[in-house]
Amino acid sequence: MKSVVLAVVAVFASWLPMTVPAPAPGPDALIVIAGDQHSAYERTAQVVAAVDRLKAQHPGLPIAVLLDGDIFENGNAVARRSGGAVDFAMVTALARRAPTVVNLGNHETEFFGLAETVTRLEATGARVVTNIGDRETGKAAAPASTRIALGKREAVVVGVATDDLSTYRAAVRPSLTLANPLGWARTNFPTLLNVAPVSIVLSHAGFAADHLMLPIAPDGTLFAGAHDHLRFVARFKRTVYVHSGSWNTFLTLAWLRHDDAGRVNWDVEQMPVSTGDPGDPELVARIRETEAKYLEPEDRAVVAHLTSALAPQDAARTVVGALRRAIGVDATFIGNTTFGGGLPAGDVTRAAFDDCVRFDGRIFTTTVDGERLRRLLAAANQDANTPFAQRQGEFNVADGPASIDDAKTYRIATTDWGAKNSARYFGEPAIEWREQSGPTLKAIVLPTLGRQI
Repeated sequence: MKSVVLAVVAVFASWLPMTVPAPAPGPDALIVIAGDQHSAYERTAQVVAAVDRLKAQHPGLPIAVLLDGDIFENGNAVARRSGGAVDFAMVTALARRAPTVVNLGNHETEFFGLAETVTRLEATGARVVTNIGDRETGKAAAPASTRIALGKREAVVVGVATDDLSTYRAAVRPSLTLANPLGWARTNFPTLLNVAPVSIVLSHAGFAADHLMLPIAPDGTLFAGAHDHLRFVARFKRTVYVHSGSWNTFLTLAWLRHDDAGRVNWDVEQMPVSTGDPGDPELVARIRETEAKYLEPEDRAVVAHLTSALAPQDAARTVVGALRRAIGVDATFIGNTTFGGGLPAGDVTRAAFDDCVRFDGRIFTTTVDGERLRRLLAAANQDANTPFAQRQGEFNVADGPASIDDAKTYRIATTDWGAKNSARYFGEPAIEWREQSGPTLKAIVLPTLGRQI
């Protein structure tokens, strides 16, 4: 019996090497993507430190960093007064660590003209890509694409910007030549995206434009979107479409691999970045020095006190809820890009509050029936888990009743930005909004903010 068992074991052992699959090959390269950073200094040094950790964890692996627009934020008093000194220092630090590419967003010209902005960004060691033209020179502000080496592989990175002129700083608008993203992509993608084995698009055109451009990109493209402050990952065959969130709260990690046929494939994950993460010491010191120099007494004034910290999404919901209760309407809706960073536990300074609520605004109200309200609330408060088919780009952060009667009417409110762009945020048929006299958004919600926890 023993000999039989040994014979069976021997036979099984002879099969074993054929039944165990070979280990999956490691990635060819890693692409680290951020977008809509908006001078989020509470996590800027942490982003640089995260790149250091990734390099240490994967020695020898080619790594590149892609920044998909809106590095800067005029609403950040320190960034505005210092001309984005911390942000330029961040780009410099990243470019020292890995090939770094910056795609121009609509906030890149917050502090300087178009040409000077490009010059300053290139001085950091990063490469700039954009399809924005400089009307003053009649030339492109920077190349529309660049190539980067990823070990034995080469990638082409193409930059696209939004053509919504109203989103750019008023002073620089006359100097800009903006292209319709879809028309530009139809003309240029076939040529630009086929000059290297790996194709990457950095789009700061927004979800609606991206949705139209995606089919034009070659299968296997890494297509990074921004501008709408969204976060998600979506796959279309071998193409991967990602938005990395905003305010440095997440980094997208795209691992480049090739299948047995040599075709490009991407494994994508999104890594959270916390204010509690270790930061790059040099940049931590730079941020402290810059804030000490440029924060004024009014910026440091304590305007609220919270018993616990609020992440950006929670802070936005808190502000919208505070507005609803303060003005006594049935539901409130505020566009998601009105909001930026979260809020800290304990004392909340004016600077921190302004980082959270980026834009003030007058209040507008109207009345809708229950069926319309139900649809509006269903489309609001999107997050990383929202089904792709339900996405349209920018969305409302909303607060409304727990139950809705379709036969009843409800009074709802928004800010002047929502009322002005009603079709974008509230759809059709068009809503007739009525402006309300009295305080604006920030003055209304600030007195009640500390009581929302």
